Amino acid sequence: MARFFTLRRLSYGQKLFLLATLPLILAVSAIALMVAQQSRALAEREIATLEQRLLDAKKQELRNYVTQARNGFYATYNSAPYNSEEAQTKVLQILAAMIYGDEGFFFVYTFDGTNLVSPRQTDMINQTWWDLTDSEGTPVVQEFIETARQGGGWVEHLWPKPSTGEEERMLTYVTSLPQWQWAIGTGVFIDDVLDTVAASQTEMRQRVRRTFLYIGAITLIALMGVFASGMVINIRERRLADAKLKRLTQRVFDAQEEERGRVARELHDGISQLLVGVRYALDAAKRRMAAGDPRAGETLDKGMQSLGDAIQEVRRISRDLRPGALDDLGLGPAIKTLVEDFGSRTGIQTAFSTVVFRNRLDKDSKIALYRIAQEALTNIERHSGATKIEVDVRGTRTGARLHIADNGHGLSAEVREGRSTGLGLRNMQERVEQLDGTLDIRSGPKGTEITAFVPLSHLLEPNRDEARQDKGKDST
Repeated sequence: MARFFTLRRLSYGQKLFLLATLPLILAVSAIALMVAQQSRALAEREIATLEQRLLDAKKQELRNYVTQARNGFYATYNSAPYNSEEAQTKVLQILAAMIYGDEGFFFVYTFDGTNLVSPRQTDMINQTWWDLTDSEGTPVVQEFIETARQGGGWVEHLWPKPSTGEEERMLTYVTSLPQWQWAIGTGVFIDDVLDTVAASQTEMRQRVRRTFLYIGAITLIALMGVFASGMVINIRERRLADAKLKRLTQRVFDAQEEERGRVARELHDGISQLLVGVRYALDAAKRRMAAGDPRAGETLDKGMQSLGDAIQEVRRISRDLRPGALDDLGLGPAIKTLVEDFGSRTGIQTAFSTVVFRNRLDKDSKIALYRIAQEALTNIERHSGATKIEVDVRGTRTGARLHIADNGHGLSAEVREGRSTGLGLRNMQERVEQLDGTLDIRSGPKGTEITAFVPLSHLLEPNRDEARQDKGKDST
């Protein structure tokens, strides 16, 4: 759990680096394991093949020795009478003399385990070795005799090396002379084969280790490349973000100044003029009352009327800044009032339609859609030259939609081609994007259509008390 919260405290750049490097590390680790496994399996097959080839060479060598021995005593054995001692002695002499190499020799055992020939270990001759076993527990002599009884074959065992007296691995070929119940054979020590196999295994392990090192080096270089590219991208993105933040801040300042200028103009052109008129009316009424002029009451009435107009203008400006109907009645009535005031003020023909929502928009969505409608009507009044507008707000199965259409001459070519975007259009776009919605603007010579859409996630289910209070009202 502590690691989880530590991970959550990582910066965005660190999380991005971790996201980029973790799959790389996992993939490289999996590849390294697969390569190591495949390399080890291939090497083991090659070593097994090498070992088999070496053993086959040893076996072929033993067959040659046995063939030579048979050629030496075959005529004597076949022509001798049954259990001829003379023939047996001659064959034993032939086998005892067949010593080859540094360690090679022939041996003869009777089927009861008595040794008859052992030229390199003469102390074994004429003794029974039926129970002789090597250090691994293999009954060597019994294996010789059993193999000979079955017609001949190979026996692998440990045997004291004549030159050192220490046990080494030996491969022996045993055959029989059934007429005399003898087991004869010869063997070769295969320690050189085992050394070669061990050296090959060591080399294989070194190759696998080198492969891991190569893969690790490549992975490290790749990680350094990812880190370097991430740093470059991070610096570049940070510079872009700073530039965007500066532009956004400037646009906020511009929007504030524009709104302040609009409010200042309305105060100066509307309320200020009305209040000046009220002051002149009150001064005139005062002078006439002092002079006993009966028209003082008429002048005072005009001042009162101008004061009422000023109060209405204050209410209009206040409603434009923050319409009370938006909080009290909902989005539909607020936009309807906005459209009606727009028609009364500009003389443009207006048409408003809405469908009562089953759900309610949250506060941010209501404000955003209202400001979009307000901005769109302002643009229509200033730039479109339209004589008719249509406004529709309704809820759908996927969200809330505001549609505004006019019959004006449309947006300028620069705006349609994307070369220039007014501050009002940018504000509308940003308001919708903050709500994960969409803003579609279509414009041509016959008019402009603006459609703002807010997703269903911003529609809230009313509770029972609010539903009873809002009964009969637009629940948007």
